[in-house]
Amino acid sequence: MEKNKTLNDFILLGFPEGRTICSILMAIIYIMIIIGNFAVFTIIKVDIHLQTPMYFFLSFLSLTDVCYSTVTLPTMLANAITGNIRISFHTCFTQLFFFVCFGGSECLLLAAMSYDRYVAICNPLHYRVIMNKRFCSGFLAGCLISGLLNAIFHTWMTLNLTFCEDHHIRHFFCDVLPMLEAACSNIQSRQVLLHVVTIFLGMSPFLLVMNSYIHIIITILKIQSSEGRQKVFSTCSSHLIVVTIFYIAGMFNYNGPSSGDSFIIVQVSSVLYGILSPLLNPIIYCLRNQEVRKAFKKAMTRTQIVMKRTRLHNLNLKNLNLLCPIS
Repeated sequence: MEKNKTLNDFILLGFPEGRTICSILMAIIYIMIIIGNFAVFTIIKVDIHLQTPMYFFLSFLSLTDVCYSTVTLPTMLANAITGNIRISFHTCFTQLFFFVCFGGSECLLLAAMSYDRYVAICNPLHYRVIMNKRFCSGFLAGCLISGLLNAIFHTWMTLNLTFCEDHHIRHFFCDVLPMLEAACSNIQSRQVLLHVVTIFLGMSPFLLVMNSYIHIIITILKIQSSEGRQKVFSTCSSHLIVVTIFYIAGMFNYNGPSSGDSFIIVQVSSVLYGILSPLLNPIIYCLRNQEVRKAFKKAMTRTQIVMKRTRLHNLNLKNLNLLCPIS
């Protein structure tokens, strides 16, 4: 039984020596990701002024980020705390499937958001007609289905590999490229497929984003007043920052070095791609977006009023009980 367990387990070699600091850092990051993204999602769903296509996509980006980080961070945290760097065969492939699924979905979702900004700025008169509810829902469904199909393909491709006896994975979690490196079978054809899919799923949306922003910048430059230019650009700059971090890190992650000491680049890019992006999304969107900030302040004010009323109600009940004790 122990022999089967050893053969079925993978050993993660990406963890540094200082596991205590590493686990504290991961716990803080994960809590911030959950609180930040759920706060953005809740504010958008509650505030009636944020019921627009832009915030429709942003709310689902926040949910995707929560799911995306939950796939890897809790397992990484458990491994760092316990010092157990083993991960079971089934857990490893489940992690691989959902990480690729949510990563692919987010990749396309960011492209959908850039198209939304393109229509809003370059074709504002037809914005409501083009970005209607049915179109946005279909766009979102396409992102999720594409991410799911991408995950099925990569998981099936990796499952058909023959892994070496030691099952060593030079990474923090189970991802496609590190698992290809852990295989003993010929991976040349699979590496080619990985690069082809990455170019199709990564480069195509990235080119769509760049094309959208070229047209957006041209339109912004045509605006006469500097105040108007600044206002329009501020609505897009936050999205551009997120997109740049996500796509560049993602391309390094799946088209980076395949062997040697330089494989550390893949590990660093995975942190940027899978952890830093979900952490920065709510911070960037909230700090740089006046509408979200206003909605957040409004929600906080409402919460404080409700809490104050609840305290007063409880205090009145307490005083009533003191004056009229129940016999």
